[in-house]
Amino acid sequence: MENLPDELVQLIDRFKEHLEQYKGVSYDEANTRTDFIDPLFELLGWDVANTAGYAEQYREVIREDKVSIEGGTKAPDYCFRIGGVRKFFVEAKKPSVDLRNDPSPAYQLRRYAYSAKLPLSILTDFQEFAVYDTRIKPGPNDSASVARIQYFTFEDYPGKWAFLTGTFSREAILHGAFDKYVEDTRSKRGTSEVDKEFLNLIDQWREKLARNIALRNRDLPLHQLNFAVQKTIDRIVFLRIAEDRGIDIYGTLHSLLNGTNQYTRLLQLFTQADARYNGGLFNFAEDTLTPGLTVDDNIIKDIVRSVYYPQSPYEFSVLDVAILGNIYEQFLGKTIRLTTEHRVKVEEKPEVKKAGGVYYTPRDIVEYIVDHTVGEALKETTPTKVEQLHILDPACGSGSFLLGAYDKLLSWHLDWYTQDVHLAKALKDHCIIEPRAGDYRLTIDEKRRILTNNIYGVDIDDQAVEIAKLSLTLRLLEGETSETAELFTRGGRQRLLPKLESNIKCGNSLIGPDFYSDKPESLFVDDDTRYRINAFDWKGPNGFKQVFDTHGGFDVVLGNPPYIRIQTLKEFNPLEVEYYKGKYKAASKGNYDLYAVFVEQGLNLLNEHGRLGYILPHKFFNAQYGEPLRKLIADGSHLRSIVHFGDQQVFGNATTYTCLLFLDAQPHESFHIAKVTDLAAWRRDRSATEGDLPAITATSAAWNFTVGDGAALFEKLNKMPVKLGDVTLRIFQGIKTSADAVYILEEREQGSTDVRIYSRATGQEHSLETELLHPLVKGGNSKPYALTRGKLLILFPYSRSTGTMALINDKELQSRFPLTWEYLLANKPYLEQREGGRMRGPKWYGYIYPKALDVMHLPKLFTPDIAPRASFSLDEIGDIFFTGGVAGGYGLLAAPPYSPKFLLGLLNSRLLDWMLKRIATSMRGGYYSFESRFIRDLPIRPIDFTNPADKVVHDEMVRVVDQMLTLHHQLAASGTDREKSGLQLQIAALDRAIDSLVFRLYGLRVAENEVLQQTK
Repeated sequence: MENLPDELVQLIDRFKEHLEQYKGVSYDEANTRTDFIDPLFELLGWDVANTAGYAEQYREVIREDKVSIEGGTKAPDYCFRIGGVRKFFVEAKKPSVDLRNDPSPAYQLRRYAYSAKLPLSILTDFQEFAVYDTRIKPGPNDSASVARIQYFTFEDYPGKWAFLTGTFSREAILHGAFDKYVEDTRSKRGTSEVDKEFLNLIDQWREKLARNIALRNRDLPLHQLNFAVQKTIDRIVFLRIAEDRGIDIYGTLHSLLNGTNQYTRLLQLFTQADARYNGGLFNFAEDTLTPGLTVDDNIIKDIVRSVYYPQSPYEFSVLDVAILGNIYEQFLGKTIRLTTEHRVKVEEKPEVKKAGGVYYTPRDIVEYIVDHTVGEALKETTPTKVEQLHILDPACGSGSFLLGAYDKLLSWHLDWYTQDVHLAKALKDHCIIEPRAGDYRLTIDEKRRILTNNIYGVDIDDQAVEIAKLSLTLRLLEGETSETAELFTRGGRQRLLPKLESNIKCGNSLIGPDFYSDKPESLFVDDDTRYRINAFDWKGPNGFKQVFDTHGGFDVVLGNPPYIRIQTLKEFNPLEVEYYKGKYKAASKGNYDLYAVFVEQGLNLLNEHGRLGYILPHKFFNAQYGEPLRKLIADGSHLRSIVHFGDQQVFGNATTYTCLLFLDAQPHESFHIAKVTDLAAWRRDRSATEGDLPAITATSAAWNFTVGDGAALFEKLNKMPVKLGDVTLRIFQGIKTSADAVYILEEREQGSTDVRIYSRATGQEHSLETELLHPLVKGGNSKPYALTRGKLLILFPYSRSTGTMALINDKELQSRFPLTWEYLLANKPYLEQREGGRMRGPKWYGYIYPKALDVMHLPKLFTPDIAPRASFSLDEIGDIFFTGGVAGGYGLLAAPPYSPKFLLGLLNSRLLDWMLKRIATSMRGGYYSFESRFIRDLPIRPIDFTNPADKVVHDEMVRVVDQMLTLHHQLAASGTDREKSGLQLQIAALDRAIDSLVFRLYGLRVAENEVLQQTK
C-alpha cells in the first residue's frame, strides 16, 4: 500500500465520490477512457497518448475508433504493443455496463484477442476489471465468467496493484513477467488456439468441397480437384478478411445464404472481385476450370455460415497474416487423394509424415533472420538503391520469411519518408499520405512498388506458391479502407493488387534444366515424376533472368529450407537423389540432408555482395555428411555469424536441433558465434555466450566452436595430439539385429541347461538353450563405473570359427540346440521378410548387420549412446552384450599397455565430461551424444611407460578406479539407507580424487579448474 501512486489513489477517490454520476447513462465510454482508463494504464508505464511522437508502426498503444458490425464492434479499443508486436488488448466500456454478468462485452473482447492469437486480454470500465484467458475458443452462448481468470472492482485496486504492475505494466512485459503469468495461468483444458481451430475449419471445408466436387464432376483429374478446392478456399478467405478490414462491404458473402444457385452466385462475387483486386487470385482468364464445376448449394452455405457471427468466433480484421500463414503451412501438409472407387481421402503427404509434421518458423526467428540480412542491406542506403534490392526465399512455403522481409521494407521506407528532410517530397510524390495529423502511411502505389521490386520466392508446391501470394497481397492491403481502395481504383485506372507471377514462382529450387540433358534416363520419366521434379531454370525466361543479367544474383537469400534425409527422398524419387549427388558438393558424402544442398544453392544464387540467412539443423557441424559443406563455407570464408541453439527447441513440440546460419558471398576474416542455453532468455533479451573467432577456425573438420570463459581451456585440450581413438584398439557399436522382438528376450526362469524366456515376437514363453543366450544391457543400465544387469537376454546364434564369429549352420542348430531351432522356425516368416525379403536364403536366422560380433565377448568399456553426463562402465569378464542405436551404446577396447581402468577414470572425469559436452551434439532434456564420432576425439594425455613418474600416475589411477568399482558393487548390494549413504560419501570422495589426478595429469591451472566449476 505504501508504494501506491498518489495518482491512483486520486483516481479511485474521484470515481468513488461521483460513482452514481459515472454509472448514469449520460456518462459515455469516450469519457470513461479519457478520465480513467487512459490514466490507469499511463500509471502502468504505457505511453497511451503517444507523447513521444512515434510513427504509427512504433506506437506502444493503438487506440481504435469503433465501427458497429453484426454481433459487436470492429476493433478493440486499445492494443498494447512492444516493438510493434501485440501483447494484449483492452476493451473499454462505460460504467453503466454490467461487466460481471453481461456476456456480450466478454464475448466481443474474446473474439478479438482469440483471433489475434493473444493469450490474455482485459475488459474494463474502471469500476470493474476483468482478465480473460483468450486462448480459450469463445462461444456465443458463453456466460461472462467463461475464461475469466481475474475479476475485481476499483476498490480492490490498492490490493491488486502489485499484480497489475507485475503483469500488465510495460516494465513487466519487457522483463518477461507477463509471459511467465501467461504460462502459469495456462488452462489444462479448453484451450485451443486460433491457428489450430481455424486449421480444423478449413480442413473441414477441404473435405466437404473435395467430396462434393468429386461426386458432381466425375471426370475431374486429381491435380485439378486439388487446384479447384484450394482456389475456392483461398478466394473465400480473402474476401472474408477484406470485409472485416472494411475494404469490402460487410456481409457480401453472407448474402449467399439467401436463395439458391449458391456456387453460381459465388462465382459472380469472384468475378466482381477480379475487377476490383486483380492480383491473379480471381483471374478466370487463366482459371477456366472452376467456373465449369458443379457444387451443391448446401456445401457453399455451410462454409459461408461458418465465417459469420454467431457461428464464427473469428474477427478477421485482427487475424494476422503471419498467423494465417502458419495455418496454411499446416494445411499444405495434407493432400487430397482419390481411391480406385473415386472416393476422396484427405491424408498427410508422405514426405510430411516421414518428417513428423510441418514446422512453421516462429515469428521472432523470422524477424531475427530478416534483421540480420535485409536489415544489414538497408543500412546507409536510399530508396533509389533499395529499389534494386532483390530478396529471395528459395523454399518460401506460405511466405513467412517473405512477409517478414516485406514488413521490414515497408517500415524502412516509412521511416525514410517521414524524416523532416524527406517529408515534403514524399507527400508530393504520393509515396505517403497523411490521413490524420501526424499519422503517415505508405500509399497503395508505394506498397505495390516495393512488393514487386524487392520480394521473390520459389516453392516446389504450387499450392504453397498461391498461398504465399495471398499472404503478401493481404499484407499489402493491411491498413487500407474502402475509401483508400476507392481512391486508388477510381475510374478503372487500375486494380488494387499487383500480379505476382513474376515474383513468386513454382519450381524445384535445386533441379535445373540440366536434369534432362545430363541423364538420358531422365528424358523418359512419366508425367507424374516430371510434375513432382518440377525443374526450374533460375536464369531462363521463366525464372529470374533479369535479376541475374542485371545484378548477378540476389542480394539476400533467406528462409527455412526443408529438412529431408536422403533415405526418405530415395523412397519417392531416386533420380533426384542421384542428380544432387552429381551436381552439389554438399550432397557428395554420406547420408546427407536436403537442407545442406539448399545452403550450397543459396550461396550460388547470391550476387557478389549478397547475404544468406537460414534456420536449419546444426547436425552438419559434426556429421560426416557435413564435411563437404563445411569445406565449401570454409574455403570461401563465407561464415559471418551463427546463433547455436544447442538442445533448445525453437519449434516447440518438434524435437529439432537448430541454429541460425549467416553467410556472405564476400569473405570474412572472422565470424561471430552466440551459444544459447536458455531460449526464453535469448528471446527476451538476446542472452547468450558469445564472441568472435578467426575465420581459420572454421575448416572442413568438425565445427566445435567455443566462446566465453571456457574457450582457452577448450583450445588447450583440443590441440592435444593424442585422442581416445589413438589409445583404443577399437570403438564399436552394439549389435543390430533388425528383429529385436525375436532376438531380445526377457528372462523368466533359469534352468540347468536352458532358460525360460518371454518373446515379444510370439507373445509367448519358450525354453531355449542357455549356451546361445547372453545378458543384454541397454544404455540406461550404465552409470559411471556401474553396469547393472536386468532381465534381458539376447539370442546369439553364432560361434567362433577360425578366429571370427560365424553363423551356426542349420544342421548344428537342429542337433545341438533343438529348442532354439524350433523357436527360430516359428519366427521364420518374419525373419525372412526383413528389409524387403533380403534375408531369404540359408542365413535367414542371422542378424542382418553382423557387425562387432567378434569383439562382443571380450572385456570392454561401455558407454550409452546418449546420456546426461559421462557414464562409462566396465565389463571385466566380457559376458555382457549390448545393442546399437539410441537405446544402446558403444564398446571400447583399450590398447595395451593402457589399462582399461586408467581410461575409465579419464573418461568419467569432470574434465573429459566437460570436453565431450563441447564437441558432441546436445539433445533435449540435457542429454548428449556419446557416439563414436565424438568420443574418439576426446583428448588423452599419453603415458610414457618408460617414465617412472608417468607410470606412477597411470597405476595410481588404476588403483583408485579399482576401489571405485568395488564401492559401486557394494552399493548395488547394500540393503539399508545408512549403508547406501556411507558408500555414496566414499564414492564422492573417490570422484574428487580421480578429478585431482586428471587435473594433475593434464596440467590444469587453478584458473582452469575454476572454469570447470563455473561452466556446465
